[in-house]
Amino acid sequence: MTQTLTAPATGSDTTRGSDFTPLARRVRESGLMERATAHYTRSITLNVLGTAAVWAGVAAIGTGAAGIGAWWALPLALPAALLSTRTGFLGHDAGHKQIAGSAKANRRLGLLLGNAMLGLSHGWWNAKHNQHHANPNHTGKDPDVGAGALVFTEEDARARTGLTGWITRHQAWLFFPMLTLEGLALKLSSFQDLKNRPAKERRIEGALLVLHLLAYLTLAFTLLPVPVALAFIALHQGLFGLHLGCAFAPNHKGMPMPGPDDDWDHLRKQVLTSRNVRGGPVVDWMLGGLNYQIEHHLFPGLPRPALKKIRPMVQEHCAALGLPYTETGVIDSYRQALAHLDHVGTGVVG
Repeated sequence: MTQTLTAPATGSDTTRGSDFTPLARRVRESGLMERATAHYTRSITLNVLGTAAVWAGVAAIGTGAAGIGAWWALPLALPAALLSTRTGFLGHDAGHKQIAGSAKANRRLGLLLGNAMLGLSHGWWNAKHNQHHANPNHTGKDPDVGAGALVFTEEDARARTGLTGWITRHQAWLFFPMLTLEGLALKLSSFQDLKNRPAKERRIEGALLVLHLLAYLTLAFTLLPVPVALAFIALHQGLFGLHLGCAFAPNHKGMPMPGPDDDWDHLRKQVLTSRNVRGGPVVDWMLGGLNYQIEHHLFPGLPRPALKKIRPMVQEHCAALGLPYTETGVIDSYRQALAHLDHVGTGVVG
């Protein structure tokens, strides 16, 4: 069942329209909107060096071992996946113009981090993600809740028959296994979307995507025997997709989905559809700061290190307005998301 929530009334439409202004002013005056240059310089540098170190390790094991010894390179797929996901988080931040002071510099960083290092189109991802931010969890407007491998509304579920219908009915159980294909799906979508990019952008993005693919395959098959290379690629991409998907899944799944007649202002649109995940520094690192999803949606240009710092301001502001602020633990966040998928797929309330 599609969950629809009507925002609590706080006065006239004029008053509601200005509810975000005091919070925005307070955050702006705090100085936290300023670029976190040192943080991002350190993060990008460590990420690039870490990625190079993993491949150096693969080279040392693969070229220095004979027979079954090369299989010891497979455990390195885990740090490779963790680093790939960190690269994805940094590309996400570049897309929101959090890192550099100009749109051009952020785009160049996005192309480096996304296209060159991940094989994921910065232009495609950014356009899709901006649509999501404009209308989170809004059917027909948010591409992240459009019918695909998973469905998020009963209407879409009823339209599924045959094999896709079986997948939909079992989508809660299949969710994590399906995430192992997410990394490859993102790369495929990146190539497919090139036709929608302007000519100059298509040439640049396409060249970088091909460069990444050639470099990645050359490294894998040059440094490792073919069976080991295939296993390493499968493990690396599977873990990458799983980690990335697990970072995005708790944010909105199972949260209210605006109905066709709902006309929420910016504050309510972003707060009511988002869920924060608490858990401390480890969760912050594993989820790339996206666990502060409410703050991120209210202030998408805010540098990642500042999200935690403005959280008390946002909580206080929402409490003053009587606006629900949803925050839960890691396990419960997945429980809620999976319960929604199961309910949509089977029509049974979990």
